[in-house]
Amino acid sequence: MLTAGTFESELEGKLKRAVRSSQHSLTFVVIEACRNGARADEQTLHDVAQLVGRQVRATDLLTCGKEGSVALVLDGDIESSARVIERVRSRIEREELSAALRIEVGAASYPAHAVDAQSLKREAVARRPHELPTRESPEVVTRDDRRHLLG
Repeated sequence: MLTAGTFESELEGKLKRAVRSSQHSLTFVVIEACRNGARADEQTLHDVAQLVGRQVRATDLLTCGKEGSVALVLDGDIESSARVIERVRSRIEREELSAALRIEVGAASYPAHAVDAQSLKREAVARRPHELPTRESPEVVTRDDRRHLLG
């Protein structure tokens, strides 16, 4: 897991490489954890980030953000990233967490949704209604629902 500063620097580097390579796509993912109607505490966010980290490649960027969220940059377009997000959702759903936890995910892709780091973040947050169910809220997000929410 990267510090916020290192994450920002690495994100800028990945975007520069993506600009040079017209075939390259990146997806910025924001994951927010809420408990009892408020953002989860720092330890819970760290635990969620650790779970996410075990589901992604070493080349993907991961940080626990200052804004009470986990940020992730995946090498790939929105469709391939949706599969990773589904793996993350499944892993969090199976995890025994200390109390009810609601997870929301938003994703935006370069170059489809934005072409710079700030725009990617804004787009990912704006697309955040993709809620990941946990044991305490067992609704299932279907593949068609996920495509609609992330697309």
